[in-house]
Parts: sequence; C-alpha cells; structure tokens
Amino acid sequence: MKFSENWLRQHVNTSATREELAATLTAIGLEVEELTPLGEALDGVVVARIVSCAKHPEADKLQICQVDAGNGAMLQIVCGAPNARAGLVAPLATIGTKIGEITIKAAKLRGVESSGMLCSAKELGIDADASGLLELPSDAPVGMPLADYLGLPDAAIELKLTPNRADCFGVRGIAFDVAAATGCEVESLDATPVPAQTDATMVVELAAGEKVPRFVGRVIENVDANVATPVWMAQRLQRSGVRPISFLVDVTQYVMLELGQPMHAFDRDKLQSPMVVRPARAGEETKLLDGRTVALDEEFLVVADSTGGHGARAVALGGIMGGEDTKVGTATCNVFLEAAHWIPSAIIGRSRKLGLHTDAGHRFERGVDPELPRIAVERATRLILDIAGGAAGPVIEAVLPEHLPKPQPIQLRRARLARVLGTQVADAEVTRILSALGLAVEASDTGWSVTPPARRFDIAIEEDLIEEVARIHGYDAIPATLPGGAVRIAAPSAASHGRMSAETRSSEHDVRRQLVARDYLEAINYAFVDADLLAKWTLAEGSVALANPLSAELGVMRTRLLPGLVDALARNAARQQSRVRLFEIGKSFLASAGAPVETLRIAAVACGDAHAEQWGQTARKLDFHDIKGDLDSLAALSGATLEYRASAQPFAHPGRSADVYRDGVCIGWIGQLHPRLQQALGVDADVFGFELELAALQARLLPRAASLSRFPSVRRDLAFVVPEAVSWDALRGTVRTAAGALLRDVQLFDRYAGKGIESGCKSLAMALILQDESRTLTDRDVDAVVADVVAALGREHDAIIRR
Repeated sequence: MKFSENWLRQHVNTSATREELAATLTAIGLEVEELTPLGEALDGVVVARIVSCAKHPEADKLQICQVDAGNGAMLQIVCGAPNARAGLVAPLATIGTKIGEITIKAAKLRGVESSGMLCSAKELGIDADASGLLELPSDAPVGMPLADYLGLPDAAIELKLTPNRADCFGVRGIAFDVAAATGCEVESLDATPVPAQTDATMVVELAAGEKVPRFVGRVIENVDANVATPVWMAQRLQRSGVRPISFLVDVTQYVMLELGQPMHAFDRDKLQSPMVVRPARAGEETKLLDGRTVALDEEFLVVADSTGGHGARAVALGGIMGGEDTKVGTATCNVFLEAAHWIPSAIIGRSRKLGLHTDAGHRFERGVDPELPRIAVERATRLILDIAGGAAGPVIEAVLPEHLPKPQPIQLRRARLARVLGTQVADAEVTRILSALGLAVEASDTGWSVTPPARRFDIAIEEDLIEEVARIHGYDAIPATLPGGAVRIAAPSAASHGRMSAETRSSEHDVRRQLVARDYLEAINYAFVDADLLAKWTLAEGSVALANPLSAELGVMRTRLLPGLVDALARNAARQQSRVRLFEIGKSFLASAGAPVETLRIAAVACGDAHAEQWGQTARKLDFHDIKGDLDSLAALSGATLEYRASAQPFAHPGRSADVYRDGVCIGWIGQLHPRLQQALGVDADVFGFELELAALQARLLPRAASLSRFPSVRRDLAFVVPEAVSWDALRGTVRTAAGALLRDVQLFDRYAGKGIESGCKSLAMALILQDESRTLTDRDVDAVVADVVAALGREHDAIIRR
C-alpha cells in the first residue's frame, strides 16, 4: 500500500515528525518498506508561463524562452527541454534558489543571458520523470510558490502489509492505527448523503447468493467528462503510485485509495437495465478495460446488463476489472457508479487464473468492509458533483442481509491479557486503545466485551484482541522475562515428524547432519516445476497441474525431487562451480482419484571431483562408488542393509545406475544420469545422484541386547569364478542362506577379470567369518559350512571354486 504522507495527516492530525511516523507505523505492524521525500526545499520555485520561444543561434537543441513569473517583468531563460513551447506552464527556479546541490545563478549559455531554470519533476525531487519540463495545468496561478500549489513538501510511504490487514489498503484504515498509537483522533469523513436531484435509476438484481450480498449504485446525469482532474487529486494519486487517466476514472481510484473500497464507473448510456450480478457462464467471453478478451467459467462472477436479453451481456468481471464496452470516455454524459461487496472466497485465485493483477482484486481477495459500498458511492458522488457538475439520482442498493457478516462480541479477560503479555496494562489504557481502533468496548467484571467493526476481518478471538493491545501499547513496553515452570522431559516419538529420533526410525536431523558432514549443502526448491522439465526426465506421468500457477514455467507439482535438484546443480555449474554437492528433503506429488498422493523423499546430486582440492590427495572425478558410499552412510543411521539392482530408468545411465531395495522392496534409485539427458539439461559434467523414500530409509528395528561370544571366530577365504552377469548381492544372499547360523559376516575383498579367467567371467574373492556362541568351531564344522556354500553357489550361479 502506497500513499501520500500529507493525505494521511489530513485524516489524523498527528504532531509526529516524518521519521517518528514511519517508526510508529513499523512498530505497530505496518512495516514501512520505502519512504521517499518529495519536493523538499523548493523555496524560490514558482509557477511560470512560457510566453514565447525562439531558437538559440549557437545551439540546435536550446531555445530562448520569454517567461512570465508573475512579478510583472519577463525573464529570459535558455532551456533545452524538448517540450518547452509557448503557452506551457512549468516550474521556474529563480535566481538564488538551490536545486539539489546547484544554486541557480544568472549565467550566459552559449553567449545568451539566462535568468533562472525551468525544471523537470526529477530535478525538483517530485518524480522520476526527467524527459522534459514538468507540465502544470494551464490555469495554474502564475507566480504562486510551487510548493503551495502542489501541496509540498510531502513523502510517498509504501507499507508492506500482511494479508490479515486488508483494512489498511485505504488511507483511512491506516489513520485509525496511527491515531491509536499516537493518542490522536481520526478526523471525521465527509460522507454526508447527497440528496437525489433526479429520478434516474437502474434496476439491480443479485443472483450470486452469498458471494455478493451487497451492491450499491447511483446514476449521475449531465456530468462534464472532460473536466480536468484537480491538481490536489492528481498529485495524491501519483504519490500513491496511480497514474491519473481522466477525472471520472480518477475519482473511483481516489475513493478506493482513501477508503479501501474498489469502485467502477460505467457509461450509463451504454447499459440496458436491469443489471444482474451473476456467475459467469461456461465459455462466456468479455472484453476487459486492458483490451483483452477473456473466456470465463462458472467460477467467475460478472456484472451483466440486459443488452440482448435479461442479464445477457457481461459488462464487468466481478471484483476484478470493468469492461471495455461500457467504460466512461470523453463523450460520457451520464454515469452509473458501482460499489459492491464481493466475499474473498469468490475472488481468490480468479485474477491469477487469467494472468491478471488488479488493485480491486488484491483488496477483495483479502476482504473489504461490507459497510463501505454506500459510503464510497456517497463520497464519489460529492466529488463528481463538486468538480464535474451533474445531477444525482437516488442511491440504488441491492442487499441480502442474511449473507452479510455480523460482527460478534468477543470477551477479553483482564487476567488472560496480563498472563499472555506478562505485564499489567491499565484498564483505561486498554479501553483507549480498543476504542481508538474503532472497536465498540463495554467494561465487564472480568474485563471487556469488545465488538470489532466490520472492516476488521482479522479480529475473531480473544488472542486477536490481546495482539491489538500489545502492538499499540508497544512491544518495547512489555518487559522481557524468562519463561518459568517445571520442565518435562518427553520421550521422542514418531509423531514428532522427524525433528527428533524415535526408537523405530532415524531422525531427519541426523540425515541432514550426515549429508552435511559428507560435504553436501542443503537446497530448498519449489514444489512446482516446468512440465517440459519433467517430460525431459520422462517423469511427467501422474503429475498434478496447478489451476493457478505463478508462471508457465512453474505449472505442475513435482513427481520427483531430482529434476529440480539437478536444475539447481546446473545453475551452479554454469557459474564456475566445478564441484557441486546438493541434497534436499521434500515432498513429491502424484495424481490419484482423490487428493494428490504426497511422499516425503530425500535426494542428493553431485558432480566434479570426488574430494575438495587439497595437497595431500590426488584429484579424481566422482564415480558411482562415491555416491553409493554416501547413501550407505545414511543407511547405517538406521542399520539398514540396502540391495542394488541394475536399473532400467530412462533417465539413468544404463551401466552406472541401480534401483535401491530394502527388504525386497524398491525404495529408490542411485547412479549417473543418462548422457543424453545431461546434454538436454545443458550440464557438461557427469552428474551422479540418488533419490529414495525417506520413511523407508529411516525405518529401523528396535535395538536388542545380545551377549558376545566368548569363543574365537574363524575366517575362510574363498575365490569363485562366476559369469559376469552375476551380481555380488545375489552371491552374498546365497552364501548367507547356505552358511546358516554360524555365519557372522561375509565380505568381498577382491574382484579380478583378465588373464587366466575365461572371457565373460570374473573372479570374486570373499571372506567367511564363522563363530558359535557355545563352543569353539572345529575344522570339521568349518569345512562343512564351506562345502555347503560351494555347492550352493555352483548350483544357483554356476560358480566354480578358483584354485
């Protein structure tokens, strides 16, 4: 919300300085995002008229202007502005005036005397426009100090409002907070009902139920649509970030900024009564004020007139933007003003669905006071009659009282207030604060009964009232105290969502800490991605499209974490980061018959050297076994044994990737990306990564205590020649089954292929660790186990013992 400081002070006459006002706004929760002083130190700058212009004899781009500054004598000014011309009224800095760091002096420019400087808005610190002289209205009083004429000095203040403070999207709403914080009174608003002067009216029908419970309108005839917007109004609009267009449009913008109630002005002669407020029809089209024709559906609301049939033509997109066909223009004679109450749920998301963002939609999405429409129409009527003339008809109001929100009293307990704030606030101060904010307050034995005004949608429970008291009383006035009370030690549970570990699962914190210890950085990516990116990965199946995406590049929910994570790696690699290691814990989304299925997953990606550059270790590139070691370290947190089987994922390198299994169930993938995918993604380096279901990785069995054997273990080393296609995991499984209860561990310590080994085969050497808990194993016991293992491997995998 951007507004003029002077405009705010018109509504609340505070003695606070500009700096104090800005600090107060921020302290009470209305954060000042930007404060821009305007028109400081303009003493000596006056309104002047250029009487004549002549070309400078020595410069093509300069003109010699004769200027009337209102003192009875013509001043000669040399000016290079492209818009300098006879009859133009513009600011003149007279001799001795200081503009910025420059003091204006009489001077010769290319041999011609110049007695002052005609100024642009930027030179005066009023606006950023430096394209030419600041053009003032032709009826501006020549000789008048510019500061007096434009209401300067002033400041443009921009607030960063939280979504719950929709009431502060109008200067008057901000004034209530400032008045409460500074102990001032809010000035009364001149919204005296304007008596009807004609019988001109329109029939309005509400056919959208609770979505539009109030619609107020008024016909004003014989207005002068060509009247210029008054300088004071145009300046306030400009300082609020709104470009003046024409008076009838500017009035609606002015009232919206002042009160917070969006309005629209129709050309009455282009409308056919009755007006009907209704849901749009599927496929219905309407042309908006920005020139675009949009196709609507039943989720949208429209204001329709009866051109072509009862309520047949949509002439405005409800709560968002007016229509092109019925807009006011220079030929407008009769105006129909409209102000309505559109509930937030009927407007939220509609603008984004059409790629629009309007001031009206922004306000209605957050909530507008349902009592404001009539006040806004009366305010706009008075301004139009005073400035553009005309005759007003009666106020037209269509209302569904049963659907209007009815503020309910809230009980604020004195004891509760003191307990939450940790300090006592005097009863008189509580009453003053709440009353100054526009709340109806009644004292009770235990505290207060408080009824919020209709504009304060954010006040619904006792804690909301406590917050109001706290922010206006001042957070700095609340003493800082340490919490007291007994501390209860709670056992961690699975319900803690991974923030603490439970006995049956490792914690997310431990997973993060382990990856950070292995030189990874945590990344947080958007949960929505480009559909084309998922298509490149062949992961688009089951993706959930967003109804209102932030942009076309963020149109679907991610089905896996890897595409977004690799995209982040690619951006880093493109910025001279040759070694990148990232991980992410987040949710993936897959379409289902009901709501999308959400799965918490963990993914990591890496490229470049296996280790950071150092003197003690030879540099080498990252490979599959490095990334597998990282994953195995995570599995060790929960005592998991992972199995790796060759993967057929289309995005994976066919010889350097595997599907990851735990207890026979596939829980993820690990390996290198396919070279074609790396090329399509624009990544020059080889990228390795993994992605798994986090819950499956975290699960662990309850720890069980067991006695250690007092008897020695026995090791037997065996080497087998097996077909190249046989995996170590398959061999290990067979060994464990064949060896039985005496096997404590089996370890692979050598792999060989080459001379002496038949083509298409490989030699794998393993160590069997055998031990019994009740006795020392004999050679006969060990030989029996070895014989069973050799037989089983030969039977199931064509393994031959290597001599």
